[in-house]
Amino acid sequence: MEVKKKPEEEENELVSELKRQLENEHLTPVEKLRLLNDGLNNALNSAAVHVNSGELARLKSQLYLSGVLIHCIHVLSLHPSSLWGDLSAAATLAHLTSSCCVGVEPGPHSETFHRLFLPSVVDALLSLAAQLVNRAENVSLFRKVMDSVGWLLAAHTHLTEKVLSSIHYEQIQVCDDVNVSLLCVQMWIQTCTANSDFLSGLSDDSILLLLNEAIGQLALSSDSTVGGASVRLILLMASQLGRCLRPLLLSFRGLDSLLHKDWRGRGFDRGIDQLIALIQSEKNVVSQSQGSSEHVRAACVIQAAWRSYKTRRRVKSLNRAVSVLQRKYRARRKEQQQQKEAQLWEEELKYQVCVRRQQARRRFHQKQRQLLQLLPADQVQTYLQECENRAAVVIQSFWRGFRERRHYSSTQRHMLRRERAVRTLQRGVRRFLQKRRAAKVPPLPPFWIGQKGLTDSRRAELNRQVDEYIATHQSFRVSPEECSCLHEEVQLLLLSVLQTGAQQRMEEQRVEALLAHVHTQLELLRDAPPLSVVTETDADTFLSPSGPVAARARDAHNAILQASRLPWWRTLGDTDAGHVNPLGSTHVPELEEELGGLYIGGTVADKKQTQVDEVKL
Repeated sequence: MEVKKKPEEEENELVSELKRQLENEHLTPVEKLRLLNDGLNNALNSAAVHVNSGELARLKSQLYLSGVLIHCIHVLSLHPSSLWGDLSAAATLAHLTSSCCVGVEPGPHSETFHRLFLPSVVDALLSLAAQLVNRAENVSLFRKVMDSVGWLLAAHTHLTEKVLSSIHYEQIQVCDDVNVSLLCVQMWIQTCTANSDFLSGLSDDSILLLLNEAIGQLALSSDSTVGGASVRLILLMASQLGRCLRPLLLSFRGLDSLLHKDWRGRGFDRGIDQLIALIQSEKNVVSQSQGSSEHVRAACVIQAAWRSYKTRRRVKSLNRAVSVLQRKYRARRKEQQQQKEAQLWEEELKYQVCVRRQQARRRFHQKQRQLLQLLPADQVQTYLQECENRAAVVIQSFWRGFRERRHYSSTQRHMLRRERAVRTLQRGVRRFLQKRRAAKVPPLPPFWIGQKGLTDSRRAELNRQVDEYIATHQSFRVSPEECSCLHEEVQLLLLSVLQTGAQQRMEEQRVEALLAHVHTQLELLRDAPPLSVVTETDADTFLSPSGPVAARARDAHNAILQASRLPWWRTLGDTDAGHVNPLGSTHVPELEEELGGLYIGGTVADKKQTQVDEVKL
């Protein structure tokens, strides 16, 4: 006679056997997925048969403590390609995992379960849902996964903020599919209906995020089912939260006009009327409170006017000071009013820009889908790849532009402006010349054999020629050690060539920058105005930033001026009176070497004449 085992022993054996099978390292992800579905289904069915409800909770606790549910999270986090596209089994595993997370009694591990494990479960479920969004045939699977998320939220309300701030949930919201938007709104409606204390346990930020999602669907979607579900969700939140939600509704300006203009006559006018009445009643309350505050403000203004009148009577001799004070006060009050109006206009403009941007994006996606329907089936993938490449290029260009602008703002712009302008011009000219040379070069013939003119006989002849060439030129195998040595040598040579090329390019860029600087200075000297019309600002542009060069140029100029003022009889003994060198011929080579080849004007005769003048004086 067999001894009948207790339910606890059967559950322990099922869990231990499932854990032992999952620890097998040779299991593929698909096999692990099927094993988890079968094991969890059998364990939950065996526990549900018992009358005692504590057996099911005990089984879920054992599954969590044994680590079986962690394997479920790992499998759900995998990409669908690693699961061979078995998304139906993945959705079933998501449903079983959420069922096992509801009613668990973790005991001493309660903090780890609520802070670490449950958020990871929600992230895995939302990741699977985001992968099912772009597949039109998987709407039922997406519904099943979202129902699992809603069931988990109804049991653990603290996960709401995690869901609303999740990246995967944002990807789901970006989708333009009407069914996806409708399922998301219905999930929140079912969660609020299943648990009447769900909204009361949320924080103000979570309530605002949930309300923002519902109003965003009203602003972006044009489907009547999505709009009706969003209106029901807002009314349900208002009925459960009461007056706590009304101030939040007033923060969305233009909501009542949006409901009246865009959503009236869609089949749910009663809900729209209720929501508009709720908003209007809260506006009336706010206006009444503002009216009482206006009375107080009016009394304050009257008192201030009376006090100012008495003060003016006391200080009749200070009329000017009082007028200045009044003028400043009026200017400040006008400035504050302008600032307030500008702030209101800015908020309204931001809201309108956001709405129009979303509408434009939706129209663009609709137009893109229409164009994709017109394309042949074999060109759709190519077109999508090109779109992705263009998007990646735009993102990279914006990121590089932002990075360069940030780096550029941290440097001294006025010191490098001219050099950067020269480099930009040279780069543009070189690129233009390179493009023009490339356009003149004839295109290379294709190195592949096209389909035109290729017959079966020609294909057979080519195959024969290839076989003969392979038989004649047999390859000699090289050992892996020799291959690695050759690879290292090639890498070293390539590195040396790249380093040499980089140094050469830097030197060429430096030489080109110096030449451009010299050419710019020469053009400025050539286009300089005559001394009779020159101004101080024009003269400052010809000053050199180098101190030694400016000092030598000033001395040379003074010497030339002194030599030009000499009488004619003092220059009779000089052979080269027309060219004066105030610095002497012996200093010219040294200056030429020091200043890098710059010309120093003047001759030796000027120096001698200057010395004679000093002796005579």
